[in-house]
Amino acid sequence: MTFTHEIGHVIGGWVCGGHLKTAELRPWQLPYSIFNPDPYPLVTLWSGPILGVVIPVGLALFIRQSVAWFVASFCVLANGLYLAVGGLSGDNLLDTSQLLQHGAHPLSIGLYCLVTISIGYVGFRRSCIRVFSVNDRKNGTQPISRN
Repeated sequence: MTFTHEIGHVIGGWVCGGHLKTAELRPWQLPYSIFNPDPYPLVTLWSGPILGVVIPVGLALFIRQSVAWFVASFCVLANGLYLAVGGLSGDNLLDTSQLLQHGAHPLSIGLYCLVTISIGYVGFRRSCIRVFSVNDRKNGTQPISRN
């Protein structure tokens, strides 16, 4: 999730003519990317959560396997939760605060969070049931109830 999200920022910044000064993409670090100049910071900022959803969902559509949908739905849910929790934390370095500082309307962030958290939760729950019930069948036990 963090990799595709941060790659989204990098792609967005590059497409808009930004100059990437530094980026951290290693999974054991908090990922970030810094553009200077960044002519369109809102595009760069929104590209993270948007491509952080589009890339994994696109890969899941291409791969067409339960485990790919498991990862993709987690990414959808996690991107929405990240912006929602980031807004609650008030940390000036997180995307939500940066979006607001650069002029994003709070309702656009709220709508993004509502849609991704809702769809992500339903998809992730279904994927968990699908992935873990398949493993249970292989072990000879009963699958998890779908209720």
